[in-house]
Amino acid sequence: MKRLILLPLLFLYACGDTIVNIPNAPTPIEDKPIIPASTLIEFRVTGNADEVLIRYSNPLDGLTQTTSGLPFFASFSTARTSMFLSIAIQPNLFPITVNHPFISAQILVDGILFREASSVSMFSPINISGNWRK
Repeated sequence: MKRLILLPLLFLYACGDTIVNIPNAPTPIEDKPIIPASTLIEFRVTGNADEVLIRYSNPLDGLTQTTSGLPFFASFSTARTSMFLSIAIQPNLFPITVNHPFISAQILVDGILFREASSVSMFSPINISGNWRK
């Protein structure tokens, strides 16, 4: 008789309050719009020329042409994930005292060099371009 009483008590003691709930669906995601990260595109031209003709393109303004002294910097931000970028530099004027002319052009994307070219001629233009993809 003691065994009959102890057996049910033993089963009751072994059962704890542990409840395991296994979800049958994924946790819902909040309904917030996904905002694409902005990318900074920079055009840089350096060298020892007094004046250069610069043509660069971007999807916001199209082709921009300007005459500038050096250094020259232009930048814009975009949410696009790919685009064609280009810059062309034609030296117009070097100081008379320059023995070693030098011009360098760079395209940077978020501070990382995308394309670069340079010239050590008073007359040679620089053209760089490429399809950038995130």
